[in-house]
Amino acid sequence: MGSKSAANAESLLDELQTTLAHGTVARRVETLRKVTDLFINGAVDYSDEQIGLFDDVFQCLMEHIETSARALLANRLASIDTAPTGTIRALAFDDIIEVAAPVLSRSERLDDETLIETARNKSQAHLLAISIRRVLSGAVTDVLVLRGNDEVIHSTVNNPGAEFSERGFTRLVHRAESDDGLATCLGMRPTIPRHLYLKLIAKASATVRERLEAAHPRQAGEVPTAVREATRRARSAPVAITRQTEIAHALVKSLYADGRLDESQVATFAEAGKFDETNAALAALANVPVAIAEDMMLETRAEGVMILAKVGGFSWSTVKAIINMRDDLSGMEPADLQACKVTYERLRPSTAQQVLRFHRMQQNASPAA
Repeated sequence: MGSKSAANAESLLDELQTTLAHGTVARRVETLRKVTDLFINGAVDYSDEQIGLFDDVFQCLMEHIETSARALLANRLASIDTAPTGTIRALAFDDIIEVAAPVLSRSERLDDETLIETARNKSQAHLLAISIRRVLSGAVTDVLVLRGNDEVIHSTVNNPGAEFSERGFTRLVHRAESDDGLATCLGMRPTIPRHLYLKLIAKASATVRERLEAAHPRQAGEVPTAVREATRRARSAPVAITRQTEIAHALVKSLYADGRLDESQVATFAEAGKFDETNAALAALANVPVAIAEDMMLETRAEGVMILAKVGGFSWSTVKAIINMRDDLSGMEPADLQACKVTYERLRPSTAQQVLRFHRMQQNASPAA
């Protein structure tokens, strides 16, 4: 479209603003249909300025028309990559779900900010529409997980294009304790952080473990019926090891081999919230298998962390960073840091070594080891 067409569009806008104020609803709807046809037929070729003009026209026409006409407009514009953003946003914020759902579920013109605002303030039906989008960022799923009902949660977790933050996964694992279906879906997600996967398996019902076994027949028998066995054996099942965990363990192994793994590096990992790296580094510096360190890191109380750190010869500031990371990622009640500090300072390295020997002996005695 050239400048003449742009000028025509401007005169059309002027005409609409003067005549539609006095036109009937039926006339307004008919004009909206014609303008929508005109936009869709040339959408690929319009400049940003021309799309902006259409945006003004659509929003002018949308006032005072019935739900069915707004819903039809939403359906027609939802899949258009160049749809006017103001119009799409207005449709997304519509309280009537028949109007909002098409753009909330399909339109690529909605940014995360708009999706988050909608998810925070609109109905569960609006959240459900958002949950089936082709791609969902962790920032958006955080709100869906926080506000969503069971249907929204299941829809979001079953969406292969959904990403979840550490906080989102933590909330989901907590919620899955009373929801076998959700627990099974979470167990299938390839990106679930390892410490949360282990917590999920440890608390899973026999039904969930049977489902996970059926989903991974090559690991038949790997998913046990006893909770403690489940936590141990899950570590040896490939499904429990994400690519992210493998990369983290390889990085730590490389640092250790090069003599570059020290307390400062552990503190850096912990302060950045990197569980896998912190755990593997603690294991290497305390000279214990990663599985034992995981057991001790995932204990409800913080003694396990302190024992590993004492064997590694760490200062209290590093221990504090590890405890804070662990509490933050697991969603546990924060540890009493003052009491932990007193305990850590009293703890003798020889006592810590004895406790570690006990843990090694336990693992060696386990059939799952």
